[in-house]
Amino acid sequence: MKHIQFFLFGFLALFTACTQTAPSSGNDPLKTYFAQTDPGIQTGGTKIITLKTDKGDFKLWTKRFGNNPRIKVLLLQGGPGCSHDYWQCMESYLPAEGIEFIYYDQLGTGFSDNPNNTAFWDLPRYVEEVETVRQELGLNKDNFFLLGHSWGGILAMQYALKYQDNLKGLVISNMMASCPEYGRYAEEVLAKQLEPAVLQEIRALEAKNDFGNPRYMELLMPNFYAKHICRIPLEEWPFPVARSFELLNQSLYVTMQGPSEFGVAGRLVNWDVKAQLPTIKTPTLSIGATHDTMDPEHMKWISTAVQKGRFLLCPKGSHMCMWDDQKTYMEGLTAFLKDVDGGKF
Repeated sequence: MKHIQFFLFGFLALFTACTQTAPSSGNDPLKTYFAQTDPGIQTGGTKIITLKTDKGDFKLWTKRFGNNPRIKVLLLQGGPGCSHDYWQCMESYLPAEGIEFIYYDQLGTGFSDNPNNTAFWDLPRYVEEVETVRQELGLNKDNFFLLGHSWGGILAMQYALKYQDNLKGLVISNMMASCPEYGRYAEEVLAKQLEPAVLQEIRALEAKNDFGNPRYMELLMPNFYAKHICRIPLEEWPFPVARSFELLNQSLYVTMQGPSEFGVAGRLVNWDVKAQLPTIKTPTLSIGATHDTMDPEHMKWISTAVQKGRFLLCPKGSHMCMWDDQKTYMEGLTAFLKDVDGGKF
């Protein structure tokens, strides 16, 4: 009899626990997050946007992951010229928090069209491209968070300066607000951290404009990239990171950034919006890293220059700190998104 009573007690306890923890079919957070929001044939969140220009129409690739009517994060990758691939680490963190995010290959990158025309590699034009994407995806001031990394940070800042009324929140990841200051940091701080013989050989190749020489990257990868771009051992670089670099649009990169890794020499050489940052009223998160190619103190300053700023330092990270200091990056990003949504700014 005692065995029967024990069995019945255990069964009732298990049944009660299950009915208390299992979500009802009508209020399942997973079903809400992965709800189908588009009619017709389902594409897994992929949406192709037509970009109309005076030189023809081009296709832009976007892909939505998840569904959150209040937090939608549009991701702007760096380079300029990288594909969206290195953002795939978001899939291991943001869905668990119920945060929607959107991949987007800018014109000339990844799955989007490449016009093979340097006239398109222009910052103001890219700002209008982001605005087109925003409109086509139905993003607005009640849900639109813009996260730009590296070159994407330049684009995000420039977009906010013109269209901040469309934003709910802004994230500037690993990008200073001044290319001239970035150049000085690269010259006065980063270059001096190299072995003198290595720096001398790099400078000799640059002086000859011999950037296509395999020796240039042979020197940069272990001495610069492994220390300041992504501090994960080179032979262990995650596939999404390696793929983004392999797919880099060299024409776009050299036109905008210039061929050298030490500062900017392309069309962005004089870009500087430091004086304009105080006009940004959108809640803003600035992310820097101790070993970054960008000055972390400058990144901290950005958070004080805007009207509603917060700074996140990734102490173990470098330029790709969403990979080499993931926990710090993702926890800080998630907290910011939720705090803005919760009205804490």
